[in-house]
Amino acid sequence: QVHLVESGGGLVQAGGSLRLSCAASGSIFSINAMGWYRRAPGKQRELVATINIGGRTNYGDSVKGRFTISRDNAKNTVYLQMNSLKPEDTAVYYCNAEYGVYRLDYWGQGTQVTVSS
Repeated sequence: QVHLVESGGGLVQAGGSLRLSCAASGSIFSINAMGWYRRAPGKQRELVATINIGGRTNYGDSVKGRFTISRDNAKNTVYLQMNSLKPEDTAVYYCNAEYGVYRLDYWGQGTQVTVSS
């Protein structure tokens, strides 16, 4: 099993920046990829960014060029640097880990990001 703990959410003005962190613990050696998803009120969950064990990244169209996902293997932590934030980025952001050969999903508890206009 994998346990994920997010931090770094908060309130920021439009145009500002935030950095989210997701620390993984447990059976981390079987993690295939980690990433961030978000859910805004009344909307479906959407992909923000992922990074796999090879370092390949993938971004949702709405955040390309503004958000950057990275990882620190020594700390078992994935980061999401969010720049040029917009009010439409307001959502609960969830850390995700894809685990093992059966590609099981583990989720963090979520962290609120609110961008004021």
